[in-house]
Amino acid sequence: MGPTASGKTALAIELAQALDTEIISVDSALVYRGMDIGTAKPTPEEQSAAQHHLIDIIDPAEAYSAADFRKDALNLIDDFHKRGKIPLLVGGTMLYFKSLVDGISPLPSADSAIRAVLEAEAKEKGWSALHDELKRVDPFSAQRIHPNDPQRINRALEVFRITGQSMTELTAQKAAPLPYSFLQFSIAPKEKSELHERIEQRFHCMLEQGFEAEVQQLLQRGDLHADLPSIRCVGYRQMWDYLQGELDYEEMVYRGVVATRQLAKRQMTWLRGWPELQRLETGNSENLKRILSSLS
Repeated sequence: MGPTASGKTALAIELAQALDTEIISVDSALVYRGMDIGTAKPTPEEQSAAQHHLIDIIDPAEAYSAADFRKDALNLIDDFHKRGKIPLLVGGTMLYFKSLVDGISPLPSADSAIRAVLEAEAKEKGWSALHDELKRVDPFSAQRIHPNDPQRINRALEVFRITGQSMTELTAQKAAPLPYSFLQFSIAPKEKSELHERIEQRFHCMLEQGFEAEVQQLLQRGDLHADLPSIRCVGYRQMWDYLQGELDYEEMVYRGVVATRQLAKRQMTWLRGWPELQRLETGNSENLKRILSSLS
């Protein structure tokens, strides 16, 4: 695991080849089909060098949750073990790692009918009224969810209407521990300035590779909008706003780089408090050797 632009993919491919295994992607952006450049998705050459799972599995109009990831990842881990392979999980979505290792609360699956009712109520009364309702049924969630965050307000009220329990109550319940041991590694540059430079260089490289055209194709579909989780991915939202005429090109580039750096900062915050973590430095030639020696 590690922040964006830290060199996870290159090291993971080396490791997968050394162990004769495959990679399970732990990345909430790589799940989307047609979103390749802006997500830094492993190239066809990289995917041929090491098979990747949980990449290109849903359309950008669809939702994919931490619970979905945990279910899919556990199925893959079980399959790896049956085939005598070591599961190699690689990515930067820390919530996915946490849900896998620590378990996840028994939240219900989405209910399209209830969501439609909530959206109709919001259209009639406004999301602020629904946020007021959330304050009554789940004060803790209402405190952490911004009144201008319709997706999370909708989800919290949906959970309550399905189960009769608040999201706060349900998330306090933990799943049974997994029958696996985990070796956990993070990779990141030694200096924050180096990570910032790598992020800026990679964003400009994405632009040269045709990122604008990629997002233009998504925009032209007509069934996607800026509040979808796929379009809220870093870089995509800024490019989307540029193509909609809300930003000029220079501002789009600036905001895209800043948003990516903010993502990296959140990822590093997760990692600083992560237990049982062995830390690797980006570019260190001993990284592969260190990981392999931990397995012996």
